[in-house]
Amino acid sequence: MIARRWWYVGAAGAGLIAALAWAFAPRPLQVEAAGVTVGRFETAIEEDGKTRLRDQYVVSAPLAGVVGRIVLREGDPVAAGAVVATMRPASAPLLDERARRELQARLGAAQAQARGAAAALERAAVALRGAERDARRAVQLAGAGYVAPSMLEDAQQAALAATKEYDSAAAQRQMAQYDVAQARAALDVRGAPDKAGAASVALHAPIDGQVLRVIQASEAAVAPGAPLLEMGDPRKLEVIAELLTADALLSRPGSEVRIDRWGGPVLRGLVRRIEPAAFTKISALGVEEQRVRVLIDILEPPARTDTPGIGYRVNVRILTSRAENVRKVPLSALFPLPGSAGDAGGMAVYAVRDGHARLVPVRLGGRNDREAWVLDGLADGAQVVVYPPPEVRDGTRISVRAVGRPL
Repeated sequence: MIARRWWYVGAAGAGLIAALAWAFAPRPLQVEAAGVTVGRFETAIEEDGKTRLRDQYVVSAPLAGVVGRIVLREGDPVAAGAVVATMRPASAPLLDERARRELQARLGAAQAQARGAAAALERAAVALRGAERDARRAVQLAGAGYVAPSMLEDAQQAALAATKEYDSAAAQRQMAQYDVAQARAALDVRGAPDKAGAASVALHAPIDGQVLRVIQASEAAVAPGAPLLEMGDPRKLEVIAELLTADALLSRPGSEVRIDRWGGPVLRGLVRRIEPAAFTKISALGVEEQRVRVLIDILEPPARTDTPGIGYRVNVRILTSRAENVRKVPLSALFPLPGSAGDAGGMAVYAVRDGHARLVPVRLGGRNDREAWVLDGLADGAQVVVYPPPEVRDGTRISVRAVGRPL
């Protein structure tokens, strides 16, 4: 019995020691891993942008007058040459008491001048009749030989001069009558320019497009050059982005652009122009930045309806480089090689091999915001540790608890 008891005690002690050894034995470190993939590698510059019309037109008043009520509204289609607004002359200004008295005095003076011109015309008519009578008498006497030829010529010249005086007096009387009519018109403030026969001007659409904004919808008196409405063709959109000057140097006219984050599908575009002059812009953090405007053409067909509108905020990705069929690893798997400066030649990853983490130096061909292009150091299909914890070292036993999806 005693021997059996000691046997039980020894077995229990051995089991306890084995349990303690198992409990305190080092276990593999749990890590996440991702596979090395082969595919396209791209680097791009990403920035916010805004859509706008490539060409925008403003229909303005060519002269001062009253513009009629514009019945067009924002979004209405308009054909080139269609009438978008009409203008007519403005009414005469209202007169105060002083101005009215001045105009009445001017009218009285004009009427007095008209009466004087009429009297001068009558006097010229009397002189003309006398000169014509003397000329006829001189002709009769000259035919009978009683008047010298010189006297006949003088009488005829006097009749001609009297005729010219009469014509001048008639013209002066007509001018005086016009002055009276002008003075009366200045006093007349009851004129209605919209009555039948009044002159009007029609304003036509410059292009086929849509109305973007009606600036003057109601009937009103406007000055020359006053804007009335804005027009444009929404099918001819472009994107304007403000890039840092260092990023703009990497972009070139003709670079491919992807436009997204506007509420619809990804659109394709091309860089058309980079403006030559930069400007200073204060960032949200209060830092002065030198930026330059980049103009991007949208390459989607005009017939598409799922395109952004005017003034939409978009995200642009300007592709700066591209490589096909290259090895790629997630950017989260890279870390500076111990003892290096952390440049492209001093990076490393932890590769998963036989349940252990192996430090593998890698040489990079480039990187973007998600992945890195590995030139050598890793084989196709290999697995690397992503977001390696500080406990991982070369040779550490690891256990992959999750495998990230290839990018």
